[in-house]
Amino acid sequence: MADRVRVRGVTIHRPIIYGNTATVLSPAERELSRDHTHRWTVAVRSAPSAPDSDIVGGADDLGYFIKRVTFKLHDTYPNPTRNIDKPPFEVSETGWGEFEIQIRITYVAESGEKATTLYHHLKLHPWSITFPLPNAPAVPVEPEIPSPENAAKLGPVHSWQYDEIVFTDPFQNFLNLLTSHPPMPLPKTSLNKKPVPFHSSNPASLEASLKGGVPEFTSAMEKDEADRLEEAKGKIIKEQEKWRIVLMEKEKELERLQKLLIIEGVILPNVRISVSTRKATVLRTSVPGRPSETTAISSVGG
Repeated sequence: MADRVRVRGVTIHRPIIYGNTATVLSPAERELSRDHTHRWTVAVRSAPSAPDSDIVGGADDLGYFIKRVTFKLHDTYPNPTRNIDKPPFEVSETGWGEFEIQIRITYVAESGEKATTLYHHLKLHPWSITFPLPNAPAVPVEPEIPSPENAAKLGPVHSWQYDEIVFTDPFQNFLNLLTSHPPMPLPKTSLNKKPVPFHSSNPASLEASLKGGVPEFTSAMEKDEADRLEEAKGKIIKEQEKWRIVLMEKEKELERLQKLLIIEGVILPNVRISVSTRKATVLRTSVPGRPSETTAISSVGG
C-alpha cells in the first residue's frame, strides 16, 4: 500500500514529440490508391533522435509509461479510431487532404493519471509562411500547392511539435518506474547538421527547415522556445497593466460624474441614479425653478 501513496511536492516530466511525416506517392502508387496523393505517418515519440536515424525522434521506448495511444482520423477513413497498444505509437495511411487528428495518450495503470488529449493538423504539403512576419509590409499571398512532381523533388514534409508530459505528486511506484527509465538527453546542437523542425511560433526556423533532410530536436531549440514563451508572458503582463490603468481612470471618471449629482452632500430630489457597467444610462433630473436636464453617465468595467 505504501506504493500507492503520492509523493507530495515532487514533479517529474517526460519529453515527447507528436506530429507527422508525409511523402508523395509515386505515379504507379497513385493509380492504385483512389486519387490519393500522399503517404503519411502520424506518431507520438520520444524527443531525441537515434544516431543516423531517418525518422524524427523515437530514440527512447515510451511503452514503460504509456499504455495506449488513440488516433482519431477523419471519418472518411475505415475504422477512423485507431488504438495502438505498444510502441511504436504511430499510424500510417494514404490520403489527399489535410485535417485535424485527435491524439489521446493513456498511461499505465501504475500512474493513476488521467489520459492526455492532444491535437495535430496533418501536414502534407511543403511549409510556407502564410501569416505576417514582424516588420513585414503585408501578409504573404497564400501559396499554391505544388504539383506532385515538384513536391516529390522537395522530399518528405515534416510537421512535429515538442511537448513535455508533467506528472505532479506521482504515486511512489510510478515515480520509481519513471526514475528507472531516464530519458536520453537532447543534444545541444545537431551533430549531423540536421535542419531544425519548423513551427509557426518560430517563423525564423522556416528557411532552415526547407533545406531538406530529417529534422532533429535539440536542447538549444528547447531554450529558444522557453525564451519565446517568457517574452510572450512579458507582453501579456504589460497589456494587463495598461488596461488596469484604463479601468482605474474610468472608475475615477464615474466617481466624478456621480458627485455632480450631489449638492452639499444630499442627493437632489427626484433624481434617479442608475449606473450601468455595460452601457450608457440616461438620467433625467428635475430641480425646482429649473427646466428638466438630461445627463448621460457611462462607465466601463465590472
